[in-house]
Amino acid sequence: MNAEQIRQLILAALPDAQVRVEGADGVHFEAEVVSAAFTGQRLLARHRMVYAGLGDLMGGAIHALALSTLTPEEQQAAARR
Repeated sequence: MNAEQIRQLILAALPDAQVRVEGADGVHFEAEVVSAAFTGQRLLARHRMVYAGLGDLMGGAIHALALSTLTPEEQQAAARR
């Protein structure tokens, strides 16, 4: 797996999302996912939405994925800080 493959899988599950994925070793990745679909969702639900797009790759080809999941409004608020 590489970061771009993971990015594409997340985009397939959340087509409106802005997705950034990093990870150089092929098994440990970090992703920032910004989507309006996260509005009103708790953190665990947001993560489940991302994991659903990755399916069985989690715990297999993707050993670890550190997630940051934000709504567009949360991203804008963070940028103002």
